[in-house]
Amino acid sequence: MPETPPGPDPSPVALTRPKRGRLKVFLGMSPGVGKTYEMLRAARRRKAEGGDVVVGVVETHGRRETESLLRGMEMMPRRPIDYKGRVLMEFDIDAALARKPGLLLVDEYAHSNVPGSRHPKRWQDVEELLSAGIDVWTTLNVQHLESLSDVVLRITGVRQREAVPDSALSRADDIEVVDITPDELRKRLSEGKVYVPETARLASENFFKVENLTALRELSLRRAAQTVDDQLLATLRERGVEGPWAAGERILVLVGGDAMAAALVRTGRRLSDMMMDAPWTVAHVERPNRPVSGPDSAARLSQAFMLAEQLGGRPLVLTGDDVVKAVMDHAHRNNVTQIVIGKGRDSRIHDLLGRSLAAGLLRAARGVAIHIVTEPVDDTVELNKAVPPPPGSPHWRAYAVGAGFIGAATALALFLDRAFERVDLGVVYLSAVLAAGVLYGLRPALAAATVAFLVYNFLFLEPRYTFYIGSPTDILTLIVFWAVASVTGGLAGRVRDQARNAQRRASAVSALLAASQALAAADDRFETARVLAEQTAAAAGAKAIVLLPRDGDITPVAGAPELEKLGAAAMAAARWAWERGEPAGHGTGTLPQTSWTFRPLQGVRSRSGVAGIEADALAPGSDEERLALALLDQGAVALERAQLAGDAVETETLRRTDRFRGALMNSVSHDLRTPLSTVLGAATTLIEYGPTLKPEVRKDLLLSIREEAERLSRYVGDLLDMTRLEGGALNIKADWTDIRDVLNAAAERVSRRLGSRRLTRDFPAQLSVVSLDQGLLEQALVNILENAIAYSPDGSTIELAAYEDRGSVVISIEDEGKGIPTAELELVFDKFRRMEEQPDRSKGAGLGLAIAKGFVEAMNGRIAAASPILDDHGTRILISLPKSIATHRDLL
Repeated sequence: MPETPPGPDPSPVALTRPKRGRLKVFLGMSPGVGKTYEMLRAARRRKAEGGDVVVGVVETHGRRETESLLRGMEMMPRRPIDYKGRVLMEFDIDAALARKPGLLLVDEYAHSNVPGSRHPKRWQDVEELLSAGIDVWTTLNVQHLESLSDVVLRITGVRQREAVPDSALSRADDIEVVDITPDELRKRLSEGKVYVPETARLASENFFKVENLTALRELSLRRAAQTVDDQLLATLRERGVEGPWAAGERILVLVGGDAMAAALVRTGRRLSDMMMDAPWTVAHVERPNRPVSGPDSAARLSQAFMLAEQLGGRPLVLTGDDVVKAVMDHAHRNNVTQIVIGKGRDSRIHDLLGRSLAAGLLRAARGVAIHIVTEPVDDTVELNKAVPPPPGSPHWRAYAVGAGFIGAATALALFLDRAFERVDLGVVYLSAVLAAGVLYGLRPALAAATVAFLVYNFLFLEPRYTFYIGSPTDILTLIVFWAVASVTGGLAGRVRDQARNAQRRASAVSALLAASQALAAADDRFETARVLAEQTAAAAGAKAIVLLPRDGDITPVAGAPELEKLGAAAMAAARWAWERGEPAGHGTGTLPQTSWTFRPLQGVRSRSGVAGIEADALAPGSDEERLALALLDQGAVALERAQLAGDAVETETLRRTDRFRGALMNSVSHDLRTPLSTVLGAATTLIEYGPTLKPEVRKDLLLSIREEAERLSRYVGDLLDMTRLEGGALNIKADWTDIRDVLNAAAERVSRRLGSRRLTRDFPAQLSVVSLDQGLLEQALVNILENAIAYSPDGSTIELAAYEDRGSVVISIEDEGKGIPTAELELVFDKFRRMEEQPDRSKGAGLGLAIAKGFVEAMNGRIAAASPILDDHGTRILISLPKSIATHRDLL
């Protein structure tokens, strides 16, 4: 049966995923029809045609004809597994994946693997082989189909322990029915070609009856016909042929936490098959006004949902006090045409009054077919077994407290009876019954009402000290007691259950809100993973771990209460969950022997990681499981968001780097060309005309070479410094420093460039030492001073000053240039920023102040510009460097 191609997998793993292999199933009605024999014959023909055919595992069951077909075939060795002191030989899936033949034969599709294998079932091994691009042939008996297990049980009286989900068979590309008549099969059985004689005789009298085989044969032929219909339907849809598709049918299966849940799911699957693979949903209605179901009921419901997923259905939970209204509202919204319900043993009163679910749906249904599945006879014993009381059921203490209320009421009644002549003592007992109902619900209230009436009748009604009812009004008193107990107990129980449900939901919402806030506050993926692990561990009450992709693999990065090292089996399960996007580990179909359950963290666009929860921490279908799964969904989106944020930062960094690179190349092309041209021209003149030049001309040329070389050196130094800043490679070497020494050193470095300008220094006699990098500060000061020299007129004064306040040491550099426009003050420290509209490139590349700002801020300092400062001209650059310890005001 051709498979509908899946949608694109957004995960990186999907980019290298091979094309899915083809699956062919040899289907038979029962053992002995020749499925394995026919598969081997076809395989030998394929091998003779030059195909790469390998026998992965074939069970001959001692049949000589089958064994003869294995001669000359390449057979894979089986893998030994130690189980309970015995060594059992199983199919080696790892060897098959490593060999990767063109066609692999894997017998017995429904086989259960030995515990300790990667997968519990062989059909899951086949799924992994198909995903790896290997074609597989296998065999299957029709009674092993999951949806037919109930039908086969009714036909043969034998419950099949091994089952294959119908969805696995539906993904088969080809199904070949191996068919013989029941009489011929029984003949083969009697000749010892199926089982040994004694086993064959017992099988012939039980399972292999003619009527059983005939029914199973019909099932196998119907299943093959259904496959042909599905193939035809898929082909017509692919070619766009219009027609009345049965997919217009939509099936809704209602299940509860009883023993019929699994049977109803299988019925829904069979109904879907009959309606040409119509979509079907398995739904359960939660009723907030009813007590919470017990653990057994929740487990059965969870198993039913898991079975529905295996068979191709979609699980759904509806909520509503009125089951019929909730179901019909969903049916009308989703165009449901078929509803499947189960009918157990309702009370006769419900049947007579029409209060059963079936009767309610029949009255409310309009244009919807109702399928009623009755309770099977074989499940009667299971249904009648004692079921543990659900949470919230009355404890013996409730009855004891009710009896205590009656005792207190009796004491008060005795006192009132002696103190007053005419007192309605029934009201006293009625109050006790009311209190028992309000506090503990229906049954303790009824018990208290009965005891209250007996005590009241015995002590206070004539004739006293007997249980004789002397008046019809006494019977009315008993009825009133019971009525009050029923009403108050029922209402109190309902209110209590609703309050408990509301509290549970409020706790879940609070936990989700807290988790959402914590995840939103996380800065990066690793912090998000830590928060997710902590929140999941708190919700599950067990250990949790989060794994994130790194270097082509996934690595544990966070755990709660602490990060644990995972074993080889656990890491294999985690990798499976990451690569396949499916749960793995304990309680799943992949590596269930591990002590962790791993779930993929599927975000909106891609998988962001894997989360693991300690085995057996979450009961299937429990509120804790739902909360944990909701947290994992939130965490997946938060991890994806953190990854996207990191990618955005990286993209912005690359964009800025690219912009800087472009500006840098532009600057290099202009600013380096001029000094190089000057140096080249002066050097050429000296070489060619040196002896003929006057001494003053030669000196002028040599000075030009030196000045342009120094200018070129400054350009290169600025570019290197800016590259260090942009690349984050700045290494701070802090030491206790006297600022005055750095100021003097910077002044000496620029002294030769001052020309006719004056540089004044204004330093206090005492100045606090500061922890900083002397080299970076000196270079920042040199850049600022060179900028002041470049933009100050000849004959002007540049002032270099320093002073301190309580928390910092401040450096001030003032010049008498034309100043900086107010609108440009915030931009003066940008890279490649010059003040002239037609910049004079002899004044620099526009990087000096940007580098100074980067160096100062790297030392936790601040830098700012002020202009104008004197009669609409002049500029002041201020640098503030923080002290480690603030200076007392008296010491300044």
